[in-house]
Amino acid sequence: MAAASALRRLTLALLLAGMALQAAAVPGLDSQQCALLKQHVLQPGAPVDCPQLQVVRFSYLDFDQVRHDDGEIMVMAAVAPQVKALFDELFKRRFPLARARLMEHYQGNDDASMADNNTSAFNDRPITGGGAVSLHAYGLAIDINPLQNPYVRRDAQGRLAYSPPAGQAFGERIAGRAGSSEQVVELFAQHGFLTWGGDWKKPIDYQHFQVSRKLAERLAKLPAPQARQLFESTVVAYRACRAGHGGKPKDRKVCAAAAG
Repeated sequence: MAAASALRRLTLALLLAGMALQAAAVPGLDSQQCALLKQHVLQPGAPVDCPQLQVVRFSYLDFDQVRHDDGEIMVMAAVAPQVKALFDELFKRRFPLARARLMEHYQGNDDASMADNNTSAFNDRPITGGGAVSLHAYGLAIDINPLQNPYVRRDAQGRLAYSPPAGQAFGERIAGRAGSSEQVVELFAQHGFLTWGGDWKKPIDYQHFQVSRKLAERLAKLPAPQARQLFESTVVAYRACRAGHGGKPKDRKVCAAAAG
């Protein structure tokens, strides 16, 4: 009984927080933003369209701990309140970001964005090295500090290859290094991004956080209010699992699999 009551309180608190955060996130794309997106990033046949996307604006600290108030990231509108809360928490923790610009600034070129050490989300493109659509094309994947958190694969000769190439300097993972994704894996999970590319074996994608593909496909098919409710329910389930409601606290990966 006590566990169930605690879970209900957690659910109510989270939903109320989500409602408050809706006012903080920027409204959906206007016609000018949509036209710009279609010119540079959004292609016909994409899994989502302009009405399903939202720009979240936030403040961040760079690697010199200088404040910037021009941070922007585009995500599916259903997850925007949680993304706003996530980046506000990164700011409170003084977690550095080199920059955060929309992919229109790079004409949707992921290599150019990574070379600029840009933190980003929505980009209508296939997965790196494959033909399937990326979770970025749903606005449900976030890449942070690509230089400090490179994408790592083996080339045809079996040698390690890094994206961006300068990320090779950060291939050896050092605990506590400024801007490293390892420090914020749990924070991203607490806000619904339950999958971290650093857990993968090949390729390894240290910069990358996402929801599951199954959840992404469900969210893309739902009207905005229902999509937001579904996403919030995964956040509630993950947090309850980690907190141990109804039993002992469980491992991050176990809770991620159960929630999303």
